[in-house]
Amino acid sequence: MEITESALFSGISKEEITSMTSCFNAKMMHFSSGETIYDFSKGSREIGFIERGSAYMVRIDVNGNRTILEHLKSGSIFGDTIAFSGITTDSIFIQCDKDSDVLFLPCSNITTPCCNGCSHHSLLLKNLFYIMSAELLSMSRRVEVLSHRTIREKLMCYFNICASAKGSRTFTLPFSLNALADYICSDRSAMMRELKNMKDEGIISSDKKIITIN
Repeated sequence: MEITESALFSGISKEEITSMTSCFNAKMMHFSSGETIYDFSKGSREIGFIERGSAYMVRIDVNGNRTILEHLKSGSIFGDTIAFSGITTDSIFIQCDKDSDVLFLPCSNITTPCCNGCSHHSLLLKNLFYIMSAELLSMSRRVEVLSHRTIREKLMCYFNICASAKGSRTFTLPFSLNALADYICSDRSAMMRELKNMKDEGIISSDKKIITIN
């Protein structure tokens, strides 16, 4: 099983990764765009690692409204917090955005040291907790975006976060405009009107997914 370098396996050699994934009974699966990768309602206690591709964490409320909670890129993990807690939810799932290869690791095999006493086991746990901390920071930024009342305020907050992360006033959105509307919990038509107004007023410039804050 060939795994590319990522934050989850930082400091662990390819030979150790091969040995560890076998020890953990890990499995690699391929998903096509639009497929459901992981459904939290099923209560599966696994952690998913996106080896290649990208996906969205999506929530559907009781009225059928779709909200994107997170955009997951290559190297991202999902299911960690819920897998460790054992709590299930009936409205959140992972949907494949681009064709993806996903590695699944059983939570119980990660938290329980194996009989072989693998030296890299503790390092994997350390890496996992580091990633979970980064995820919490990402979620706090999303809460910051959603705390604003108007669509314009939400967009500008998100754009400023993206610009800060890129270190440039010009950046590329990580997902489509449809997905952006879901991410900021806004009607797409209303958001597109606001984007046009912001361009007309010279606040931003845009070329498809490339945004510049003027």
